[in-house]
Amino acid sequence: MIIRPETPADAEAISAVTQAAFLEAEHSDQTEHLIIDRLRAADALSISLVAEDSEGIVGHIAFSHVRVEHGEGSWYGLGPLSVAPDRQGQGIGSRLVKAGLDMLERMQAAGCVVAGDPDYYGRFGFLNSEALNTDGIPNEYFMFLSLHGSKPSGIVHYHPGFYGDVGT
Repeated sequence: MIIRPETPADAEAISAVTQAAFLEAEHSDQTEHLIIDRLRAADALSISLVAEDSEGIVGHIAFSHVRVEHGEGSWYGLGPLSVAPDRQGQGIGSRLVKAGLDMLERMQAAGCVVAGDPDYYGRFGFLNSEALNTDGIPNEYFMFLSLHGSKPSGIVHYHPGFYGDVGT
């Protein structure tokens, strides 16, 4: 298994893995693959990594710039994270998260936010904060990880591509 940056030839496989990964997810509106497409079209994928083995692409993770009302430095949002359903539970998602966070660390990013399962993302150091939130996500599922900055607060604004717009 290798973790590597996506190439233009990977777009179709990334879309297929993402659609399959979220197909049965009760919290999903089935648009995660479209979010990735819109971020890619707007040149807003700061980091886009795939997990690939002899079967092809089996996982993907995206990071994009976010604006934090009261946060210093460059902040990024993790997501979507996708692993093929028949490969979930094998550590592929964890490897993708660690690789992406390592890249953010090297980029001197202030930190990263994520909307997701606190038990899963807590393993990587993500924490909840009553002082940090974003529209549409219950606070208990919205977390941050400071890398090179202070603790953020306020509202986090994601790229318009998360909401159906390809704007910049």
